[in-house]
Amino acid sequence: MSGLQASGLSRVFGGIHAVQDLSFAVPHGIVQSIIGPNGAGKTTLLNLLTGIYRPSSGAIALDGRTLSGLPTHRFAAAGIGRTFQNLQVFFNMSALENVMTGRHLHERCGLLGNLVRTPARRRDEQACRALARELLEFVGLAAYADANADAMPYGALKRLEIARALAGEPRILLLDEPAAGLNPTESAEIAGLIRRLCRNGTTIVLVEHNMKLVMGVSDRILVLDHGRVLSEGDADRVSRDPRVIEAYLGSVEATEAPHARG
Repeated sequence: MSGLQASGLSRVFGGIHAVQDLSFAVPHGIVQSIIGPNGAGKTTLLNLLTGIYRPSSGAIALDGRTLSGLPTHRFAAAGIGRTFQNLQVFFNMSALENVMTGRHLHERCGLLGNLVRTPARRRDEQACRALARELLEFVGLAAYADANADAMPYGALKRLEIARALAGEPRILLLDEPAAGLNPTESAEIAGLIRRLCRNGTTIVLVEHNMKLVMGVSDRILVLDHGRVLSEGDADRVSRDPRVIEAYLGSVEATEAPHARG
């Protein structure tokens, strides 16, 4: 089967079931959002889907290839990228250098090439630098290329993390709260970036509390509650599901949120 699949996925921490028997599929070319109240298991699920946690039971596969049980770098090499809710930025490095660090999976030179600066190593570095500049431009941060990350505003750092994840050429990009702490203008910029990424062929798995953003960009939404699937479907179906309204959205948000991806 094409895309990302989870089958009977569970994760137990000391007797607490953070994720319980989850099965779902994310076909290529869509924005799949995962929502739910705090403690629903959303970040645990992302950690499972990127190999940070190993499942207590169940399986994860990408395009039919089983990944569950493999180390994190094998998930990344298979084409799964990730950003984090809490910024994971090198503040003592420039924006350009931060993005370049995301390219390490595609470096072809070994230790010797790095030590003696062979011609092949120099060519790789030039290509990496050029790609990093393209990605910064794509996310709207070209003006910050040579600025240190510690001098950049918070909203720009959120997009910097996305640029760095894109440097690894993921086919599926998992975004953990990319709009957290952003103002409405910055959140709209993130929404526009998500749409552009999807149009360019990157499948997005989005965990986000900003319901306006979620309802505006999602093709499908998976709602979790206490580690289980509460509801699943498009934005219109999910936002009108009484169980979702009761558990998470609230009647006003659910009925007033936009129901079509722009």
